[in-house]
Amino acid sequence: MAKIEKKQEIVNEIKEKLSNAASVVLVDYRGLTVEQDTELRRNFREAGVEYKVYKNTMMNFAVEDTDFEPLKDYLEGPSAVAFSYDDPTNGPRIIEKIASKYKALEFKAGIVEGKFYDTEGITKVAKIPPKDELLSKLLGSFNSPIASFARVVKAIADKKAEGSEVVTE
Repeated sequence: MAKIEKKQEIVNEIKEKLSNAASVVLVDYRGLTVEQDTELRRNFREAGVEYKVYKNTMMNFAVEDTDFEPLKDYLEGPSAVAFSYDDPTNGPRIIEKIASKYKALEFKAGIVEGKFYDTEGITKVAKIPPKDELLSKLLGSFNSPIASFARVVKAIADKKAEGSEVVTE
């Protein structure tokens, strides 16, 4: 009886992580050395991504009847899972960075903000810049036209102050 309760605890733990995650990525970590795995885990920790290895049967029970059920088809062989809570692209991006250095690490599949991605799709998601970088680019693109407009308005005001006529087209 205690063994079944322990398994249920693990399934509940996984379900809780899934319900709070902005993205979940499955990877095959076979062939990573201890040093490579340590580097991967350190990168995850620094980015606020949780990385864990669960038995596939426990993951199967946890994803059953949830938005994460499409992952069931990829729960074969060794599987590790990365849960990203803040920026949904953090986990995939770190995996892509490490996988480009160490070919032993491979994407299996993932769910990002409720949308399922196969290996190819999750690899594309991994190439999306961090949310902060995207926001700063967006704000920068707003700033440029506003700054140009402000310079034109200032030039018109300066011309009028000098008493000369401003020609506008």
